[in-house]
Formats: sequence, structure tokens, C-alpha cells
Amino acid sequence: MIRRTLLGFLIGAIALPLSAASIGDDGLHKTDWMRDTFKDLREDLEEANDEGKRLMIIFEQRGCIYCTKMHKEVFSQARVSDYISENYFVVQLNLHGDIEVTDFDGETLSEKDMARKWGILFTPSMMFLPEEVGEGAATPQAAVAVMPGAFGAGTTLDMFSWVKEKRYELDNGEDFQRYHARRIQERSNGSFD
Repeated sequence: MIRRTLLGFLIGAIALPLSAASIGDDGLHKTDWMRDTFKDLREDLEEANDEGKRLMIIFEQRGCIYCTKMHKEVFSQARVSDYISENYFVVQLNLHGDIEVTDFDGETLSEKDMARKWGILFTPSMMFLPEEVGEGAATPQAAVAVMPGAFGAGTTLDMFSWVKEKRYELDNGEDFQRYHARRIQERSNGSFD
């Protein structure tokens, strides 16, 4: 009986994703690749650039089933979490939070008021920033891409790659949808997520 219980525990522990997120006091998922900052996006962008990474802001909320899906099924995959960790400086914001955030335009608002200012309606919502933001620009105008909602690992990884490769700057007509379609065709495993 003890042997069977111990074996069941070990199998369960091995089956857990290595990069599983924990839940913070605010009810949001926490990962190793999320940064705890003072939420001054100008400083966050500077720090991201100093590390050779791209700044990404992710809005989540307590009880969000789509956030849970992303953390359990997508962000927990090593290929996704490793890519994010190596290439992105991620700042998490709470859709209903009260922590002050300073936008690139200098305005300071609570997380929930910033979400309203930026028009964030869905969680998770990811906003990808360029390496330089023009003076006086607010985050939504500066963002090179916004990914609202939950997607599969392939789509998510393709978006992170598309931004990292600066495909949005190319004049060859390969917007994200074309890039993603090409990447689907290139995948040897037939994954259409």
C-alpha cells in the first residue's frame, strides 16, 4: 500500500510541468520570467534594452480561465517558456489592480485605470513594444503588436518570434497572419495550433 502510494506520488510529480506557474497573493499566475518592477514603463524598456530583450506587457485577472489555460497548456511548455525567458522582459499588470503604472507618455494611473486608458478588454492581453518609444507616445500607439486572448503554443510562439525577428518592419508583405501560415507549413509535427 505504501509502495503504491509512493509510486503514485512520484509519477504525479514527474508529470508536472517544470515551469508551472504559481498563484500570487493577487490571484494572478506568476512565472520565473515575469519581472517585478516599479511599473514605470520607460525604465522597464531601458532595462529590457540593456539586457538585449524585448519588452512585453501582459494583462491578466484573478479567476481568468483563459489565463489559466495559457499558463497550464502554453507557457508551461519548455520551448515557449525558454523562448520568452531568453528574449523577453515581461511585466505583468492586473486588469483590476491598484498598483500605479507610469505610461511612456508620463501619465501615472492605477493598473485598472491604465487598462481603461489603453482599451484592454480581454485577459490575457499581451502588448509587444519596440526598442524605442517616441516621446509623448502612449503604450497602445507604440506597441508593434497586441495579442488579446488565449492561443495555442504554436500561435503564441510564432507571435513572440515574429516580434523578436522584427517582421513588422519588413516591406515584403509578410504580416503576422502570413508569417504564422508559413510557420505552420514548415512544422514537421503537423501542429496547427
